[in-house]
Amino acid sequence: MINQPNKEAIIIRTERGLTISGTRITLYDIMDYLKAEYPPKYIRDAFDLTEEELHGVLSYIKNHQVEVEAEYQEVLRMAEEIRAYWEERNRDRLAKIAASPPRPGYEAVRVKLIERKTKRQARKK
Repeated sequence: MINQPNKEAIIIRTERGLTISGTRITLYDIMDYLKAEYPPKYIRDAFDLTEEELHGVLSYIKNHQVEVEAEYQEVLRMAEEIRAYWEERNRDRLAKIAASPPRPGYEAVRVKLIERKTKRQARKK
């Protein structure tokens, strides 16, 4: 783990995996942003990290690239398995909800949500 002079390690291993000491932020959270090519300053601000913490995280990832990448891929695989499990488990329930008529007074809100969803999907293409 990365140590600061006269301080505790910046990166520690917890039950959640590699984590920034004193936070619940995992390296895998940071990796999502790095893979999306966000600049370091944005990542620092998004997670409310200090320069020292961000530097420690980036250094750790660089120095342990193979191990961190392997763990990151495993986290992504597990997240996909969990998502697929719950999607399958709730498929009937979600279909029932989607087929039910809107509650009285919510028709206008539902129309707006559908319009926004359509616009978002159009932007993705």
